Amino acid sequence: MAEQLSDDEIDKALARLGDWRRDGDALVRRVDLPSFPEAVAVVNRVAEIAESEDHHPDIDIRFSTLVFRLSTHSAGGITRLDVTLAQEIDNVVDVARGQ
Repeated sequence: MAEQLSDDEIDKALARLGDWRRDGDALVRRVDLPSFPEAVAVVNRVAEIAESEDHHPDIDIRFSTLVFRLSTHSAGGITRLDVTLAQEIDNVVDVARGQ
């Protein structure tokens, strides 16, 4: 089972994950995209990654705005699994935005 990260480890990870913030026992990122279909395409790609890693984020979809929430429920908080998935989500968003 994955182990929770310390506060210091989380702070260091957040320094590398500029668009993410800590909200209690989770990493959270809001993403605004140009359209609903583009938002859904990002969700679908993240779903593929999450399924392959057996680590699933909470995702809130509001038209073209997505909110990702990452926490390892079995560990009761933030683990390396969450940091890794956050980085992968960033990559998906960058591709969607053409960056």
